[in-house]
Amino acid sequence: MQMEELYESALRKFRKAAVIMNLDPNVQKILEHPKRQLIVEFPVIMDNGSVEIFTGYRVQHNVTLGPAKGGIRYHKDVNLDEVKTLAFWMSFKCAVMGLPYGGAKGGVKLDPSKYSIKEIERISRRYFSEISVIVGPDRDIPAPDVNTNSDIMAWYMDTYSMHAGYSVLEVVTGKPIGLGGSEGRTEATGRGVAKVAELALQKRNQKISGSKFAIEGFGNVGQYSALILSKEKNAKIVALSDSKGGIYNPNGFDIDDVINYKKTHGTLSDYPNAKSISNDEMKTLEVDVFIPAALENSITDETAKKMKGQIIVEGANGPVTDTADEILKQRDILVVPDILANAGGVTVSYFEWVQDLQSFFWKKEQVNGTLEEMMEKSFNEIWDIKERYSTDMRTAAYILATQRIAFGIEKRGIYP
Repeated sequence: MQMEELYESALRKFRKAAVIMNLDPNVQKILEHPKRQLIVEFPVIMDNGSVEIFTGYRVQHNVTLGPAKGGIRYHKDVNLDEVKTLAFWMSFKCAVMGLPYGGAKGGVKLDPSKYSIKEIERISRRYFSEISVIVGPDRDIPAPDVNTNSDIMAWYMDTYSMHAGYSVLEVVTGKPIGLGGSEGRTEATGRGVAKVAELALQKRNQKISGSKFAIEGFGNVGQYSALILSKEKNAKIVALSDSKGGIYNPNGFDIDDVINYKKTHGTLSDYPNAKSISNDEMKTLEVDVFIPAALENSITDETAKKMKGQIIVEGANGPVTDTADEILKQRDILVVPDILANAGGVTVSYFEWVQDLQSFFWKKEQVNGTLEEMMEKSFNEIWDIKERYSTDMRTAAYILATQRIAFGIEKRGIYP
């Protein structure tokens, strides 16, 4: 799917919910359009003294319920339509979790592997300076995303603080612990994925202990989902993959060992005591739960027809195409949607923001416990709506989120 089609695909999912809930057409019009779209072109001096021009984006979709919130990614394929779609999803993701935020997203078009650490720092500082006209702790709070990390968040915070004249810890989240970061933030998205997987299995009258999982994508979300599922919930991770292919062992993997192998070799390929399989093959394995935690649209209609797992938990954003969604529904495969399943990251980002504002930091147990409680609450609210409207979980999640945003629009009097 072309990125210009991604936003339309997101709108179709929203419109399905709008029809079912008989949404006010005025509210629908508001939610179908982003509030702000900023494009910046900025020069950066390279290590060899030359100057390169970079393109960056920041989109704020809706801020009815609070300041905008969303990550910043560095990738060679970043474009406005992608960022706009991700900002759209963030509005609904925050509303699903009951967070006092609207949705935003940002990105810089570059291949990080081609630049030194010092060049990445200069790019990061200049980009954040350029978008600072619309960000701030009470306006828009960025966070890490693809190819960005806690170090980059620290550079962002420092850049903003230099202009303010004092340390503004709460301007970004995902910072290093000791510099306003929160315990539990790094693994938060994976923990949320693991929790809703457990809840989904319960709805299918299965226990998570001993259940078989396949996870596509072995970045932050895939790794921490696998770790928490195997070590804390006693699930069996039988298949894993990265961009170069996958590995399969019906007896399950030692996830710590796989992570160490990935760090040493840069890939899962040739991991010992495992069968090499393709990503497509992995999707057809007989597992209890499949977690797509890689790219958008990885599950197509052809894939959906062949999948044997009875539950899909969307660790990635938009991993299932529109047509595949309908096929999975017809086959009674339960899909836990991205705007719930991977909302653990933004939820703990919210915790970090609150801690920074109060200058009072929580213990890891409090962070993890509160996250799991909130994930369970939202899951159950969505499930109740699913049953009430006889629909799928994705549509139910959009209904819940839209109800909350629409309430804010009505009470604030945003339109006559």
